[in-house]
Amino acid sequence: MGQRRRLIGKVVSNKMMRTVVVAVTRSQRHPLYGKVVHRTSRFKAHDDHQCQLDDVVQIVESRPLSREKRWVVEKVLNRGQHLELPTEGDGEGGGA
Repeated sequence: MGQRRRLIGKVVSNKMMRTVVVAVTRSQRHPLYGKVVHRTSRFKAHDDHQCQLDDVVQIVESRPLSREKRWVVEKVLNRGQHLELPTEGDGEGGGA
């Protein structure tokens, strides 16, 4: 008793200030049919590590920080690949 739950998931959104959405996927076998079923849960977590999309993070339970936020990013396990897309004002391309 008293141990905090820790989950490992992937950052799917970082558009909020100091908050990320982490998708945690778990697999379990269907009790009747035996097929492996994948379930995904999404948790809002407080972020002090400046996580980016596709980062694999470990989140830990905490006290309620807001209406929906009850998790905190404990550490970043793997940084995702970030693609830099060119903006429209780069001066490339042919204008008339």
